[in-house]
Amino acid sequence: MKVKLLLAFLATAAIYSCKNEDKSAIENEDTSTASMNESSDESNYKPDLEIIPVEHASFVMKWDGIVFYVDPTGNGSSYTSQGEADYIFITDIHSDHMSPSTLDQVVRKNSKVIVPAAVNKNIDSLKLNPTILNNGMDKMMGDFKFSAIPMYNLTEDRLKFHEKGRGNGYVIEKNGYKVYISGDTEDIPEMRNLEGINTAFLCMNLPYTMTSEQAVDAVKAFQPNRVIPYHYRGNDGFQDVEAFKENVEAMDIDTQVELMNWYPSKG
Repeated sequence: MKVKLLLAFLATAAIYSCKNEDKSAIENEDTSTASMNESSDESNYKPDLEIIPVEHASFVMKWDGIVFYVDPTGNGSSYTSQGEADYIFITDIHSDHMSPSTLDQVVRKNSKVIVPAAVNKNIDSLKLNPTILNNGMDKMMGDFKFSAIPMYNLTEDRLKFHEKGRGNGYVIEKNGYKVYISGDTEDIPEMRNLEGINTAFLCMNLPYTMTSEQAVDAVKAFQPNRVIPYHYRGNDGFQDVEAFKENVEAMDIDTQVELMNWYPSKG
């Protein structure tokens, strides 16, 4: 009798164990499939991305129905005609990037303003309620991750224009797609070390930032999929962005250059 009970117990335990193993296998398979699907969704993601240059360093970007203003200056209607801002990014304190009067025109109740601390000291923070990001800081807001990237000068006679730690470049990311906005900078290590950039806005103007040759060398280092030259008017006129395009596309890298009209009043 005891032997029969023991055999029955062992048989029941074996059946239970098999069921648990089957359940575990199914759960593991489901988890693996979910993980694969998430990865697949991200790798297959194609943003609905539209760039509208305004002038010099200022532009509107529409990303999956979300509206970004970058360094809005001048007439506010140039921006609001493209839709109300969900996010407004300011890179630096100079007047071609930060305009308190323009901010007064374009900020709406639901607009989120992102600035470095130096900019925050020069705007009406009580009214704008900005989010402060300094170099190296990240922030998730909605579906987007915002990263503050250093922007500064390296060349001795340009150091006085942009000191390290004052202003921000930005990387804006959604579903693995990354947009880099350089702000005013030379070809600094933090730019050269960027990875996985899909679209990059690169400044190039003298005497304030970098030459087009420096910009070419930086592109060779971090190899974004697409580069858009902007902010290329300097004291002595315009950098040769056509030559920049030719030099980048002559390199053995998979980077395309897109030229846009950043100076509608030019010529």
